[in-house]
This record gives sequence, C-alpha cells and structure tokens, in this order.
Amino acid sequence: MTISELLTWSKKQFFGMENWYMESRILLGYVLGQDAAELIAHGDRKLSATQIDSYKKIVVKRQKGIPVAYLTGVREFWSLPIRVNDRVLIPRHETETLVERVLALIDGCPNAGILELGTGSGAIALALASELPHARISATDNSMQALAVARGNQSALGFNNIEFLQGDWFKNLGGEKYHLICSNPPYLSADDKHLQIGDVRFEPRDALVADGCGYAAINHIARHAKTYLRSGGWIVLEHGFQQGQGVRERLSDDGYGDVTTAQDLSGNDRVTAARLN
Repeated sequence: MTISELLTWSKKQFFGMENWYMESRILLGYVLGQDAAELIAHGDRKLSATQIDSYKKIVVKRQKGIPVAYLTGVREFWSLPIRVNDRVLIPRHETETLVERVLALIDGCPNAGILELGTGSGAIALALASELPHARISATDNSMQALAVARGNQSALGFNNIEFLQGDWFKNLGGEKYHLICSNPPYLSADDKHLQIGDVRFEPRDALVADGCGYAAINHIARHAKTYLRSGGWIVLEHGFQQGQGVRERLSDDGYGDVTTAQDLSGNDRVTAARLN
C-alpha cells in the first residue's frame, strides 16, 4: 500500500469521526517519523509491511478512544511541542486564553515572579517562560509523576527560569510573594456529562474533578492566594464555560477587585482574573 492508499483505508476505520483525516495524518506521520506536508508530498510512496502493521495497530488503539496525544506522546501548545502521558491533562487551545491573559496583566514587568498551581505537563509555565525569559516562574503539582513529565519538557525545551515544586497547591512554597498566581485547576463536578465523552475519559480524574459542584479547588486557591500575592498582584483562573459568574462572585466576596472574565475563541467564559487590593 502507498501512503495515500493507507490514508484512504483510514477513513473507513474512523467512520463518523469528524477529524478523521487530520488524525490519520498525525498518527501515520508519527509511525513514519514524518510531518503532514511530507505525507502529502509523497503520497505515492509504498510502505513496508512493518510500517503498515504498526499503523494499523495504533489505529485500533484510537478506535478504542485513546487520545491521539497519548498515542503520539505529544501535543502542541503555544507553538511548543509538549510531551504528555496519561498522568497529565492534554493541553488544550482554550487554555491558551489563560496564557494570553497572564501576559497582558504582567506586561511592563518582565522580571515578575509568577506562580502556577497544578502544572501537570508544565504547558502553561513553559509557554510563559517562552515569552518571559527574565521572569521568575514557580510551578507546583502534587503528583511526582506529573512533575517528571513537566521537568522532561523543561529539559527538552531548554527553559531554565522555571522551578518545579512538589506540593498540594501552596504547600512547600516558603514565604515568597508573587506578582501573579495562575492555575487551570480541576473544575468539573463528579456528575459532569463531559467526563464520559472523548479524550476526557482517559485523563487523570483528579486533575479534572473537584468537590463542591466543581468549585472546591477554585475556592481553595482564591482563599489562600492572598497570602502569597504582593499588594496589587493578580490571580488568574481557568474555569468551566458556565462558571464565570460563580468565580467572579467568589473572588469579589474574597475581597479581590478589578474582577474580569475573558472568553476563549469559541466565545465561552474561560478565564477570570482579579487584583489583590
């Protein structure tokens, strides 16, 4: 079979999948060690039996629902190749809204101290480090397995201005105060229907689900962040598309000011920021 013929075969295997062609190219490119442009340019290239067998095996895994990012071990975020496995969330484009908001708020303070809570793969911290090489960035996670992924990404990308720390939210931080604290915490409720759909089924549940109808982690961070923020410092939180009002109310009740919510590219409430008065 040629590359083109194998991709045509894939259409039947991914019947009903909206993104079947894109996913087929990603998976075949991963197997062959080529990018999408090379696949298109060399569509008439004949493949070996071993290559075809390897591709078909990975297609079977995808048919079972295993996320493409877990199959290939990488997902692009902020134009960075972020390595992932099933111990961390898969970085999503919606979360780039958080990075954009942080950069806008920290503008004019290139040496800022930034804390990210629940870093997972390190995607957010690494994106910020790529844009703010002189910032001092700390990033925490309670999972040593997740931190191993984050540190591996740091080593691969060569950003040296991040300190990854093990600890549950604010534990093990010491007495430092930061210009900005950000997080993409768990914010789904245990009965959220999205937990049964798509990639989320395979991601670590403790990074997705929070008590209190999805607000427990957000509430904890909002309450304790004031201890670690400089006067006038910012807190920036990603949340569910229906939680914007609830997060704004919580931050206002906790005494924060200048509370605003930014929408993602789909027009949904996604990131709320507030200033410590």
